[in-house]
Formats: sequence, C-alpha cells, structure tokens
Amino acid sequence: MTATEPVVPPADTTPATEPVTAQVALILNPVKVADADALRADLTRRCTEAGLGEPLVLETTAEDPGYSMARRAVEAGARVVATAGGDGTVRAVAEGLTGTGVALAVVPQGTGNLLARNLGLPLDVDAALDAVLDGTDRRVDVGRLVNGTGSRPVAGNGSEEGTVFTIMAGAGFDAAMMREAPEGLKAAVGWPAYIVGGARGMRRAHARVQLCVDGGTPVQARVRTVLVGNLGKLQGGMDLLPDARPDDGLLDIALVAPRGPVGWVRLLFRGLSGRHQSNDRTLRTWQGREVEVVMHRAQPRQVDGDLVEDGDRLSIRVEPGALVVRVPKTAQDAIDVTTSADDGPGDGPGDGPVDGPVGDRPGGDGQAGPR
Repeated sequence: MTATEPVVPPADTTPATEPVTAQVALILNPVKVADADALRADLTRRCTEAGLGEPLVLETTAEDPGYSMARRAVEAGARVVATAGGDGTVRAVAEGLTGTGVALAVVPQGTGNLLARNLGLPLDVDAALDAVLDGTDRRVDVGRLVNGTGSRPVAGNGSEEGTVFTIMAGAGFDAAMMREAPEGLKAAVGWPAYIVGGARGMRRAHARVQLCVDGGTPVQARVRTVLVGNLGKLQGGMDLLPDARPDDGLLDIALVAPRGPVGWVRLLFRGLSGRHQSNDRTLRTWQGREVEVVMHRAQPRQVDGDLVEDGDRLSIRVEPGALVVRVPKTAQDAIDVTTSADDGPGDGPGDGPVDGPVGDRPGGDGQAGPR
C-alpha cells in the first residue's frame, strides 16, 4: 500500500463559478498523473464522440485528496466519476461517492492500484477509459473507521463521521511500516521501500489487544498488527485475507502475531502462496459486520495506506453495497444492471446505479466468528 500524509478534513476549494452539469467527471491527482493534459484530452474526445458532452475535470490538492471533488461531481449530475491518482486518491474519491449511487471508475496510475488489482479492473489506461463509458456497474461493500480522522465532519455537531476504506484498515506494525518507509526511496522504487520501513517497524514491541466481533466474547492477544479488511490483496501479491470478498456484507479480521524471523518468513510464504492454515496462531482470522479493537496503548493506524491519527482503538463497521464501481462488461464478475425510476435523473453513460449488493461467494451466510 502507498502511504500518504495523515488524512485531514479538506478545505473548501469550490470555485465561485462551477460547471453546471456533466454526465462524466474525471478527478485526477496532478502529482501522480504523468501527463494530465493528455489524459484529459483523451477522455474529452471519447465523451464527445459518444455524445455525452465534455467531462467535468477536477484536480486534487494537498489539502483535499479528492473527497470534495467527488461531491462536486455528484452535484453536477455525473453518473460516473473516473479517478486517476494513487491509492489515496482512489480512497478519498470512493468516500465521496459512498452512498450516492454514482459509479466510481479507476484509471490506473503508478505501481499501487490496489482496488483495481483486487477487483480485477483494467491496469491499462486505454482499457480503463473504455470501461468508463462502456462498462457496467456492481455494488461493493466499504468499511468505515468510525473513530479515525474523517475526510469530513458531521454537519452541526462537530464530530467526525469517520473514514471510509475499500481495501483494508490496520493498526500496529503495518501502519508503522508505512510511516517508516523513506519518502525518497518510495519515489524511486515504489512498494519495495516498505521493506525498509518494515525493518524499522520491527523495533516496536508487541501490542496487547482485545478484539470483539459483532458484540461477541472478547478475545485477548499479543500481536504485531491488527488488520480489518474488505479485500485482502496487498502489494507484491500478498494475500493475508484470502476469504475476503468485496460484496459479502462482511469484514475479515486478522490478528497477526509471528514469532521471530522464522515466523515472518512463514507468514510471507503463506501470504504469497495462499497456503493458509486454519489453526495457525501466527494469523488468526474472523468475519463480522462490526469490529471493536482496544489496544493497551496508542498505535499507528492506517486506512488503505493513508495514515490517520495514532489511537488505542479501532471501531469499524461494514456498509454493504454502499459503493458502485464501474467494471468492464467483459469482466468475469461483471453483472447485468437495470436502472429503476428511483435511481436518479436522466440516462447517463453505461447503465446507471445498480439495485443492490451482489453476492458471488458460495455459501456466504454472513455468520461472524473465528475461522
């Protein structure tokens, strides 16, 4: 995952004169996109040829990684919002689109692209732009860290609504690894820089935690890290949560506690090979809808690779089917979409918002508990 600066509530960057309507929007991170002008021109040409008019193009800022831009795109009438940037940009735009029924499309940039890799979305820019205009939609779950530093406050009460993630949240070693990775090395070599961060993070002591899933019996443990995932694949092909599905209405939880160098090697091998053991004390897993983790002292925390405030608690819930994602029609797990009269005004590109969550996991009964 790609670490960024701590998530902070964005400043209002809305211009005084905003474009009135647009069926397609593009939100891009000018730091991450190598040739923003070419990308803008390519999408504009495609939209014009499809009779959709010019897209609304918005750029992220250091203060606002994409949340308010996504909200402005929704207000402008966009039916699909393409995002081009790092994993942090994708996360922020996804948070802005959560619960709106407007589709998120991912235009891959850089070496991360974790959401695209987990969902099997195109990693080629041309194919991704094809999907923006000619794809179909599926609903996926999101997780929400309700005691993190959110991208926006709840109006009127001064509290935080929390932070949405599409892939994984964590506390302990994984967040420390992201924090300790040298910025210059990350820019030069990408995700392998986290090996250095991991070596530095090993100096941290184990954390004593109490885990409670769906209000069940608390579990006490000493761990290196706690992971709560909606999806399980990480950088380098690591899959620590192989049972995680994007649309099963469940979160996958892992207590990670390798013992010594041999334990870490075994964990890496199992993550890369997929050969997990159900009775492995190094990686204990659960599934559930609500997760409460209490730690004996404040730990580094992250959501989709974005560092949030250190804290001694993770309070996370799943929001089933809250995010619509635009996928290619040829994707194996793409679904047929129908649009009802209540889905929104007008006909937009593609088929419009979908009607409900899609479950493709055999036998998924939504039961919480250890595995």
